[in-house]
Amino acid sequence: MKKNKPILIIKVGSSVITDENGNLNISTLENIVSQTSELLKQNRVILVSSGAVSSGKKWLKKYNKNLTKRKAAAAIGNPLLMKEYSVHFLKYGYQVAQALLERQHFANRSQFLQLKETILELWENDIIPVVNENDVVSNYELQFSDNDELATLLAVSFNADAMLLCTSAGGYKDDAGTIIPYVEDISSVLGYLRDDKSAHGTGGMSSKLTFTRLATDLGIKVVYCGFRNKDSFIEALKGKGGTTFKAKSSTLNERQKWLASGSITIGSIEIDEGAYKALQQRKSLLLVGVTKIDGTFGAGEVVQLKIPNGEIAGVAKMRFSAADLTMKRKNIMVAHADNIVVF
Repeated sequence: MKKNKPILIIKVGSSVITDENGNLNISTLENIVSQTSELLKQNRVILVSSGAVSSGKKWLKKYNKNLTKRKAAAAIGNPLLMKEYSVHFLKYGYQVAQALLERQHFANRSQFLQLKETILELWENDIIPVVNENDVVSNYELQFSDNDELATLLAVSFNADAMLLCTSAGGYKDDAGTIIPYVEDISSVLGYLRDDKSAHGTGGMSSKLTFTRLATDLGIKVVYCGFRNKDSFIEALKGKGGTTFKAKSSTLNERQKWLASGSITIGSIEIDEGAYKALQQRKSLLLVGVTKIDGTFGAGEVVQLKIPNGEIAGVAKMRFSAADLTMKRKNIMVAHADNIVVF
């Protein structure tokens, strides 16, 4: 695939590709593969696909939603899901590769960069990365909230041109149930929120909006679309269906985007108004502006920055541990401007 092709992240959920009994809907999957193959002519694509747990759980003698059962279902379902993707993409001349990811692959910058290199190598060889969370071994406390988060982290990581979220709702709807075709500012439509969490997955409209806000704030266009028509994806990307959320202009560099989205925050510090204004002007953070320390973070770890009203104002990679900060001079720099992102 040409290196200058636009990058597109496509996410499909469990409710899209499996029925109420956990059976893979082959006709829907074929439609997704057909449209993705068409989009591959002009784009580099990462396909984020749920469905492993849903398709694997029926093979367990007794399934409930406890963690061990979910992990076992994922272990069964992953090869079943990939088999179908492989069979159908090969009809269009494409081979697939599976990447099962955990939150730490984004939080650890070394692993994050290795992931990027691997995906770029797959694209170089015209291979389609099919990505899902590694439910089999993922740590419960550090799991992705759902695959909307995973898709967003990939979109930010690769500075994607667009992220396409395939949903049973077909788009974002107003109070009358009518799909809103274009959203310039996501804050203007939050009042219409109704959760649509499916019976099979872990995500819903509330989750989609959370990560849509993050993606658009970081300069990525987000499109919600349906999946039942043979050209749903392609038409939605042209603005002829679904809902398009406008991307904001972002001046953050690649490292700052990683800090804002991929890093895991450990603890928080509260800063005063003077420090907050300084950070907004791209200044470094001095200890004199820190009014409260919460948590036991270490040097080099990322913390949340909170302002006096309790709102999260940004994130920062700290030069000192929480314990060390209590013993330092007030005029020392605790986080460099290059390691701070203000929301």
